[in-house]
Amino acid sequence: MSVLIDKNTRVITQGMTGKTGRFHTVHCREYANGRECYVAGVTPGKGGGDFEGVPIFNTVAEAREATRANATVIYVPPPFAAKAIEEAVEAEMELAVCITEGIPVRDMMRVRAMMRGTKTTLLGPNCPGVITPDEIKIGIMPGYIHKKGGVGVVSRSGTLTYEAVHQLTALGLGQSTCVGIGGDPVNGLKHRDVLELFERDSETVAVVMVGEIGGSDEEEAAEWARENMSKPVVGFIAGVTAPPGKRMGHAGAIISGGSGAAADKIAALESCGIQTTKNPAEIGALLKSVL
Repeated sequence: MSVLIDKNTRVITQGMTGKTGRFHTVHCREYANGRECYVAGVTPGKGGGDFEGVPIFNTVAEAREATRANATVIYVPPPFAAKAIEEAVEAEMELAVCITEGIPVRDMMRVRAMMRGTKTTLLGPNCPGVITPDEIKIGIMPGYIHKKGGVGVVSRSGTLTYEAVHQLTALGLGQSTCVGIGGDPVNGLKHRDVLELFERDSETVAVVMVGEIGGSDEEEAAEWARENMSKPVVGFIAGVTAPPGKRMGHAGAIISGGSGAAADKIAALESCGIQTTKNPAEIGALLKSVL
């Protein structure tokens, strides 16, 4: 099985006719069942056209009505991306994956308030997306490094998602689903949410959880895992450092109020029974050691 998406998912690309939307939609359609899964694009004012045989609509509601799509991926520029998410929510899409980086925090606070009680699950923004190996990918993850199997991966860092997956595949450990939740301070799915999905998935046997400094999401996920997870979880926390006047990492990778430091997060995870490594090159080996 898998979480969030599978070969039966039907996807709309919002921002289909833009450079980024076109590029990644092509690659997603070329992966596994992508040609059957990607059924429509949305660009206001360009409805009635098509992109490589995929019909373009003016609104998400029109695209969903015509194609019965249940998921959407958003490559809309930052000033307009929050509105694009809201449009997906109003059209009652089951899953909205927002790849866009740089959406103003105030816009996302409005979106999060608007989404309460709705049917839509939001992944992102500022995330690499989600992939169920050999079935479908939504977003920008490189499909070729993935292998179908039983390890769930959830990560705030796009680059470290790829690193963890590459190591697992090299060790012969396939993945059930890999979820990049993104590192913005105001976003959709959190580590705990994805752990809950993996716990319920019958074919996921273990989980890799990659976090970053800032916030308390990883600690909250670890507390939940200690009380509820029957499957082993291993972790890695990326510590972000930068020269004075420079910022590195995601917008959410900010230590404030004396909390959110890498050492504190590692201690919290280990106190909850989650084995961790301080070396990103050992993530795969650590997971293998606990199986």
